[in-house]
Amino acid sequence: MTRIKLVLLLALGGLVSACGNTNVATRNAPFDAPRLGATPQVQQVLPLGAVRVEDVTVRVPRSLTVSEANRYLPKSDIVWRDDPIGDRHAQVGAIFYEAMTRGTAALDGARGVALDIEVLRFHALTEKARYSFGGVHNINFKLTLRDAETGTLLAEPRMVRADLEGFGGDQAIQAEARGQTQKVRITDHLAEVIRQELTQAEGFQNPQLGFIQSLNQI
Repeated sequence: MTRIKLVLLLALGGLVSACGNTNVATRNAPFDAPRLGATPQVQQVLPLGAVRVEDVTVRVPRSLTVSEANRYLPKSDIVWRDDPIGDRHAQVGAIFYEAMTRGTAALDGARGVALDIEVLRFHALTEKARYSFGGVHNINFKLTLRDAETGTLLAEPRMVRADLEGFGGDQAIQAEARGQTQKVRITDHLAEVIRQELTQAEGFQNPQLGFIQSLNQI
């Protein structure tokens, strides 16, 4: 019976992983890609590298659920432990604002734009996961660009998946000793994500990080 149960569990894991990889492999479309249902107000023209970000707005809706449960994969929108217990929505917002401003600081195009970010999911590691086998920082957000002067949409808003490997065990301890805390790594990662989104035709390509990543998307 034990062998039969193991085979069934492995088969189920394969199915979940396959379903998760189907979603993960979907690329983030570039800004000039056509969108279903696009309105005439959307210009749909944004040459890569032709913008400079003049304003950054980050929204973390209060409707996003928060979990402080020390489990491997709490079922919640926001899971965050690298700041003291407090307003997790505000803490996540501060991380995004720092990352977005840093990642766009070097853009010096002719057209001024306003960048609007709405956080959809920010699922980092709990203590239990971090000090055992690690996992995946599962981060999703909606990105919108507008003309800084007129407020005109430059492209249809789109969702960006920005997952990052979460270190665990000795790897996590060694990273922290080097100053690479979860907060530092995630902030650096998001800064690079937004840079790629605004400068590369294919945008940021979400990595495939295996079974745990698939579970995070359920």
